[in-house]
Amino acid sequence: MYHPALYTPITDILGCQFPILCAGMGGVARYQLAASVSNAGGFGCIGMVREQPEFIRKEVNLYRSISNKPFAINLIPAATEARLLAMQIAECIALKINYMVFFWDVDKEIVKQCRDNGIQVIYQVGSKRDAVLALEAGVDALIVQGVEAGGHVRGETSLFGLLPEICAFSSVPIIASGGITTGEGMVAAFALGAQAISCGTLFLATEESNAHYFHKEKIVAAEASNTVLCYNFYRNWPMPAAVRVLKNDITESINHPYKSHLNNPIGEQDGAPIYPFSTDSPLDGAVGDIASMALYCGQGCGSVKHIKTAATVINDLMQEADRYLNRF
Repeated sequence: MYHPALYTPITDILGCQFPILCAGMGGVARYQLAASVSNAGGFGCIGMVREQPEFIRKEVNLYRSISNKPFAINLIPAATEARLLAMQIAECIALKINYMVFFWDVDKEIVKQCRDNGIQVIYQVGSKRDAVLALEAGVDALIVQGVEAGGHVRGETSLFGLLPEICAFSSVPIIASGGITTGEGMVAAFALGAQAISCGTLFLATEESNAHYFHKEKIVAAEASNTVLCYNFYRNWPMPAAVRVLKNDITESINHPYKSHLNNPIGEQDGAPIYPFSTDSPLDGAVGDIASMALYCGQGCGSVKHIKTAATVINDLMQEADRYLNRF
């Protein structure tokens, strides 16, 4: 048994043992990673942003073949064509998905549709305004994302600046996200009102993640100062959006040669071309100029020193937090 403070009410809501969620990283968080997290006592999330319904069904069935633990499907309504989004939601309802995680603009109709069909909704927000809108929509929990987070970043405020502000008025449990890669960071988030943490970078650098090995190695070698919040990776995304990535030739060059050859592929993923400045991060099997792709990474990377199994990550987090809480 760990320290009592590490058993929070949200674990009963999510049906997991430990208050640790895996972020729904599109492409990276497939069924293997989500199931490994859930089987280790955390809460897995399968990233299905802009995927076809058939692929969602395949991933869910594969997940259920190796885990009977609760999990969520992650979608981004604002970044998905309306017809495809409707098909995705219909598929999730048909599959009897119990939890959905949404991000970016708050879509009240989608929240209502999911809750009307018995699905609990978690919305990731990056500002007080979005938190208010999500609560008005009737969500069951909020993920509060700080600007330290890797990948697409919604807000402009640090996690520990935003977290207590939203916790002060939220009527639903709060999950903290952005730069948390240690047990001490988890305890700090709990001290500010969170009931759980959601980790992206930490789980991206695991054996089970679908990220390219080069990406994992770069995270393990990185420090916080090696990340940058930028707008360089915009292709395949419908609106201007900041992303936190590891610095590379793209982020550090004002006039990179690729700008003159936008329609020339720089690599290939699953038989499809990867073009310059794509929001798609390199996944397992990608080939080409991997170093110039979007290598998403949060500012907590300095504490990620080894590629581990997801179960080891969860065990280490819980042990670190327990030691910290029992230090006196």
